[in-house]
Order: sequence, then C-alpha cells, then structure tokens
Amino acid sequence: MTGMATTILLVEDEPSIGALVRSYLAREGFGVLWVRSGEDALAELTRHPIELIVLDIGLPGIDGFEVCRRVGGRVPIIMLTARDDEPDRVAGLEAGADDYVPKPFSPRELAARVKAVLRRSRADGTTGADVSSLGPVTLSRTSREVHVDGRAVELTQREFDLLDYLLERPNMVVSRDDLLASVWGFLSPGETRTVEVHVAQLRKKLGRPELIRTIRGIGYKAVAA
Repeated sequence: MTGMATTILLVEDEPSIGALVRSYLAREGFGVLWVRSGEDALAELTRHPIELIVLDIGLPGIDGFEVCRRVGGRVPIIMLTARDDEPDRVAGLEAGADDYVPKPFSPRELAARVKAVLRRSRADGTTGADVSSLGPVTLSRTSREVHVDGRAVELTQREFDLLDYLLERPNMVVSRDDLLASVWGFLSPGETRTVEVHVAQLRKKLGRPELIRTIRGIGYKAVAA
C-alpha cells in the first residue's frame, strides 16, 4: 500500500481539475502538493522530496513542456494534455515525460498510471547483474549511469528503463506491446506511439541508432553493431 511518505507534485491551474485530482490521489494514500504555475512547480522541487510530478501542459507563464525540460529526467512526470492530440503527446514525451493522460480523464486511471510509474522508479536494479553492455554501450543499474565509448550519456528515467530492458535481452525481438507493459507498467492497444517516441529519443542520445534495430510490424531488438 502506498504511504503518505510518497509526495506528488500536482501542477494544474484549473481549480476544478486540481481539486479533483488532489482529492482522489489523497484518498489513494499519496501526499499531494498542488501548485498552479510552472514557476511555483520548479520552486517546490527545491524544497520537498518530490517522487513524481503530475503536470498540465497549458500553464500560465512557463508551460508544461518547459517545466519538463528543466526537470531533465530527475523526477518522473505524467503530463496532462488538454486534448487527445498526437503533437502534444509527442512533444511531451520528447521533452522527457514518462507518460501522459489526455483530458477529460478518469481520476482512477490517473491514479493507476501514477502507481505504475512509481513502481518502475522504485524498481531495485540490483536483482540481476549490476552492469549490462552491448557493443560500445555500458549500463550500470546501481548508479543508473550509461556510457557510450566511455562517454557519459544523460537519460531520463524512462529512457534508462527502456534501454535496460532491451540490453537484458540482446538480439531478442521485443514487441512494442511487451515494452509498453513491462517498462511503462500498462498495456493499452493503440498506445505504442509512446514506445516509438522513446526509442527515437534513446537512439538520438546514444548517438548509435544502429544498436536498436526496428523489426517491422513487431518491435525492436538490441544488437551489437
């Protein structure tokens, strides 16, 4: 059961939505800090041990995309989008968000996604070998660091988990649905665009796109180039 020690930062300027989300997450056992602007969100991150951010895109002043970029993967983020619009979803994921929920949404679904993201962020990386490597890529689970040819690469939490999952299965084809269920913690047909965006970002950051091969109509596999 989730305890009150888990603090979620809710960033939402619309009073009715903010009050609903805060009330529901509190009922689920989370501590919720609610702010109404991007500037306040960034300030609260320096004052409290935040474990997850629920972040609206359309904010006064600094918008959700910019907040996400400034957080830089230090804290997992679920973005709230004003409409089920693919450009907004893709832009949010590219900015570093771990998941998104389009408005209008079910508070129950949001709570489930919060729990799924937290499960991934708290997963113990020491259950298997600490280090995985493939070609020039080396990944350390204990320090959560990735190096390519000895160069440190900064990844978001979700990008790290995605790479970790693929490196644990070298030369094995992994479906998009499998990645969505295992890395994101949920399976929702038609949502695999999330996986595709994160794979694209991961390839870009590693600088070695050939290491993650697309298997047409199925998914991906990590290969030593």
